[in-house]
Amino acid sequence: MVKHQPLQYYEPQLCLSFLTGIYGCRWKRYQRSHDSTTKWEQLWFLILSVTFFLSVTWFYFWWEVHNDYNEFNWYMYKRKGYWSDWSVPVLALAGAGFTYVTFLQILALCHITVGQQMNLYWMHKVALMMVLVTLLVAMASVNQMWKEEWDIILISFQATAPFLHIGAVAVVTLLAWLVAGQFARSERIVFQALFLILYVGVLLALYLLPLVIYSPCIMNREDLGPRPDIIGNRGAPMLAPENTLMSFQRAVEQQADGFFVNVTISYDGVAFVMHDTTLRRTTNVDEVFRDRALDNAATFNWTDLKELNAGRWFSQEDPFWTVRELSDEEMEEALNQSLCRLADVLQLAVRRNLSVMVDLWRPPAGHPYRSTWLNVTLDAIFHSGIPQQLVKWLPGEERWLVRQIAPRFQQVTSLKLNATELRSQGFAGLNLRYNRINADQMRDYASRNISTNVYLVNDPWLLSVLWCAGVQSVTSDACQLLSKVQTPNWMMQPDEYLTLWVTSDIISVTIVVGIFILQNYHLIRWRLGSMRSYNPEQIMLSAAVRRSSRDVNIMKEKLIFSEINNGLGSSDDGSLCSESGFDGYTNDGVGGLGSRGRKNRMD
Repeated sequence: MVKHQPLQYYEPQLCLSFLTGIYGCRWKRYQRSHDSTTKWEQLWFLILSVTFFLSVTWFYFWWEVHNDYNEFNWYMYKRKGYWSDWSVPVLALAGAGFTYVTFLQILALCHITVGQQMNLYWMHKVALMMVLVTLLVAMASVNQMWKEEWDIILISFQATAPFLHIGAVAVVTLLAWLVAGQFARSERIVFQALFLILYVGVLLALYLLPLVIYSPCIMNREDLGPRPDIIGNRGAPMLAPENTLMSFQRAVEQQADGFFVNVTISYDGVAFVMHDTTLRRTTNVDEVFRDRALDNAATFNWTDLKELNAGRWFSQEDPFWTVRELSDEEMEEALNQSLCRLADVLQLAVRRNLSVMVDLWRPPAGHPYRSTWLNVTLDAIFHSGIPQQLVKWLPGEERWLVRQIAPRFQQVTSLKLNATELRSQGFAGLNLRYNRINADQMRDYASRNISTNVYLVNDPWLLSVLWCAGVQSVTSDACQLLSKVQTPNWMMQPDEYLTLWVTSDIISVTIVVGIFILQNYHLIRWRLGSMRSYNPEQIMLSAAVRRSSRDVNIMKEKLIFSEINNGLGSSDDGSLCSESGFDGYTNDGVGGLGSRGRKNRMD
């Protein structure tokens, strides 16, 4: 019986097959190549890298903008005319695109690592272009409609920059393995120099980045002020229907320090709290007054308004995804809520000794109280018995009249003026969006005895940053979350951060230098002269893992002929050889071998 043996056995390369198969649909061995990547595929790698950077930026932005999801939903409600949580599909799409592009980027870097030719599959190219176009459109849309929201990235860096810096140093340090490998395998000195300068430049920039990093949380602990007061925006709208008595009671239970209310005057002269200009979003006006659903809320009599249900929408829309946290009793109470008068909110504040920040909506033209709307509101405040110093007055219309009638009101403005102007105009406080003021300005206002309140702050990390910056109070939809923050999320002494910075840089430099020495070991020894007995082809082969297969084959052929010639020369000389049949690759041996070979042929 004749046994047949295979001429050659190829070991399965599952990891390599997975790598090239997923990236370029090259599952077979004969489809793979170590040849250099074509210019066209290098362009697609550049497009992939740009898309990766944009997807990281977009996903990070949309993750950090979690604090303002409700603001985004409110903006979409005004454009679309119906309420929905638009933030969820946007976040899901951002996460899916980021995951897909990141996966392709990792596969591309793995191709470079193992020396495989990159050839992105056409379906990936189509999907990549779709992701890139979608990202560009989304970013352009945000820049046009919600431009100020980009500030959240810079503000978030104040909370994450020290840690992101350490992470970036670690990532770029690990990339030294790829950079050192490309440096060792390149035959062009210019490319080596530019490649090395670029990498070292990025590395040095990261090492020196803490010189420009600013975070108010890097401070001495004794400089930290008291925790900011928490002002419940429309009560506690995450725990109960907004602007209902239940909502304000829940804010009190969650240890809120005050309320923020928007006041509207009904057609018969009753001051009630309502954020929207219409009743459509937060009541069942579509069912009770179908023909008046889009009318201004101030055109309804209080006798009609108090009959509307102001709680059912909360369970149906679940605007903050918190309805499931309510008990059956709380849900029953929420479903039976009605609109709330200003007098009811003020009486609750009086019992708890809480402050109330008041903003007003002026009635539309033709309203019987359009010219006396301030008097109606002031009458409600005076009849409640709340101390004047607990009232923060925000409306700018006829402020001089309010000062005469209620001189002890805390006058607050949304106009960002310098401290001297604010004091000269008699303002006691400033009410701004959180992205319109910085730590230096807060400290300057505080030194002039001017309080600062920022809105809307719903995430503990943002409260921590603002606390370290020196803000006195924040308006929030999430009293139940912020009331649990008793200390900033993190604080670091300046000398502690300096130690962390220097230590991470030293470790990074040590690792990078070690990687470059390891990757360029044979080349370094050859240039230093300690390996001059080696054939040049042997040295190049040791660093040719990612070279083209044609170049590798040529070097192998040169090495084989050198070994044969060296072996013949050693035999003719009768020299002592090692067990392998030759004692090294010496340049002298190769040169001498040629002359003796010619002499033997002549004989």
